[in-house]
Amino acid sequence: MKPGLASTPANTSYDVVIVGGAIMGAATAWFLSDNPDFQGRVLVVERDPSYENTSTMTTTSCMRQQFSTALNVRISQFAADFVKNLRQHLRGAAYVPDLSIHSFGYMYLADSDAFADILRANHAVQQQAGAATRLMTRDEIAKAYPFYALEDIVLGSINTVDEGYFDATAVFDALRRASREGGVEYIANEVVAMTRNAAGTRVESVTLKTGEVVACGQIVNASGPRADRTARMAGIDLPVEPRKRYSWIFKAEQPLEVDLPLTIDPSGLHVRENGGGTYQVGAHFGADPRVEYDDFTLDHNLWEAEVWPIIATRIPQFEAVRLQSTWAGHYAMNTFDHNAIMGPHDEVENFIFLNGFSGHGIQQAPAMGRGTAEWLTYGAYRTLDLTDFNFTRIPKGLPMVERAVI
Repeated sequence: MKPGLASTPANTSYDVVIVGGAIMGAATAWFLSDNPDFQGRVLVVERDPSYENTSTMTTTSCMRQQFSTALNVRISQFAADFVKNLRQHLRGAAYVPDLSIHSFGYMYLADSDAFADILRANHAVQQQAGAATRLMTRDEIAKAYPFYALEDIVLGSINTVDEGYFDATAVFDALRRASREGGVEYIANEVVAMTRNAAGTRVESVTLKTGEVVACGQIVNASGPRADRTARMAGIDLPVEPRKRYSWIFKAEQPLEVDLPLTIDPSGLHVRENGGGTYQVGAHFGADPRVEYDDFTLDHNLWEAEVWPIIATRIPQFEAVRLQSTWAGHYAMNTFDHNAIMGPHDEVENFIFLNGFSGHGIQQAPAMGRGTAEWLTYGAYRTLDLTDFNFTRIPKGLPMVERAVI
C-alpha cells in the first residue's frame, strides 16, 4: 500500500464515488475539487495504488491533433494548453512542474491511394478545427526527413505544433496531489459489488473488497481496461475490452541527425524519438483478441520476427540497434466505434461512464475530466460539448467512428 493512503473510507456516504484513480479518475477528481459550485464529498477507489500496470503508466505519453473527428481534435488542443500551462491550471501550486510538449509531430505514411484519400479527408477536418496539419508529398518528406525509405509511400501527413511527447506521469502526479489537497479522498481498495434501488434506476451503494458498504449519490466508472467489469456490477453491458499493446525502447548505433516524428508505418507499427539516441516503438501484430485483465505477458519473439525488420526497412539507419527494454500495457478498447463513452447510462441514471478511450486516453484526460466534473455538478457540459460521446449512441446503433486509431 502506498504510504499515507488508507484502505478504509473515512465516511459511509459520498456524493461521488470514482472507481479508478489513474489519470481519468484523477482528472475528474481535480476538476470537481476546483469547482466552487461543487460542494460534495468525493471518494476515489483505486485497486492498485502503485498504478504499475495501468494504461496511464504504460503509455507512450504522446499527444496528437491528427484525428478524423473535429471534437477529438479540439479535445487534444485543450490538452496541449493544459500541459503547457499546468501550474496555472492547478492554481499556481509550487510543486507543479513547468512542462512542455516536445513537438516532433506525428508522421502518417500512406502507401496507397485509398490511404492517402483518408489522410486528405482527415486533414480537411483538422484544418477546419484549427490544427496545423500539413500534407507532404514523397519528395517533400525525403527532403525534410532523408532517413526514411519511401519507395512505397504515396503521401504523408504531419503536424509539428503541439503534437509529440510530453511527461504524462508528471501531469498525473500533479492532478492526483492537487485533488487530494482540494479535499478528495483516495483509498487503496477495490469495488467488488454495487447495489441498485428497487426500480433499478440508480446505484445506491458500492461494496468494497474489505467489506465496507459505501452509499453514493453518483458513481463514475473510470476503471480503464476493467471498465466492462465495473459496468456489469451495475447490470450494464459495456463494449470495452482490454487489448494488449507492446512497447520497446532501443538505442541506435548511429542516431538520426534530426528528431524522429512519431512515425505511423503503414504496417501499423509506430516509432518515435525518445532522446539520447534512443527510440520507442509500439505495436501489435496479427489478431487483436481480448486479453485477461492481468495478462501482461511478453512475446519475446516479436522484436526479432516482426518489429525490428519493419523499423530497419523503413529507416535503414536502424539496421544496427540494441534493444534496451520491453513492456506490455493495455488499451481500453471501445469495440463499438473506438471513441470515448461518457455521460450517464440511459437507465441507471447516476452511473457515469468515462471509458473506452482506445489508446488516446492520456491526451484526452484533461478535457474528459473537466467535462465529467461539469456533468456531475450541473447535469450538462459547460465548456466543450461532449454529448456526442454519450452512451446512448450504443443501444441506438449510431457509431461515432474515429478512423485515426493507432
